[in-house]
Amino acid sequence: MAKLTPIERLQADIDKILEEYADDVSRKTEECVKKVAQKGAKALRNSSPGSGDYAKGWTYKVETSRLETTATIYNKKPGLPHLLEHGHATRNGTNRVDFAPTPAHVHIAPVEEEIAETFSKQIKVELG
Repeated sequence: MAKLTPIERLQADIDKILEEYADDVSRKTEECVKKVAQKGAKALRNSSPGSGDYAKGWTYKVETSRLETTATIYNKKPGLPHLLEHGHATRNGTNRVDFAPTPAHVHIAPVEEEIAETFSKQIKVELG
């Protein structure tokens, strides 16, 4: 048989149910963000040019507050991902004048698209 709630406690019961739901959504979202960030860092390690410190330097951090959970995937060598992704002028001055840049190694953009799609699908499954 259904439990009856007196009208005086109705607001408190609704608040409790909504708070439990918000906590559940927050927890599931945080788990999804962490899993996808982990997969993204691993994919970048695999798709990076070479196999040295640059490829091994991909990592992530997850920051959580009451209203949002964010993940940042980054490389421990700042600036280098941008140069490799977009190409750059070479070190000697002749190429700067002629502007014959080194070729770009596009390896971040495809992973970014893949993890955005993965997160979207995973969060829909988790939250139903």
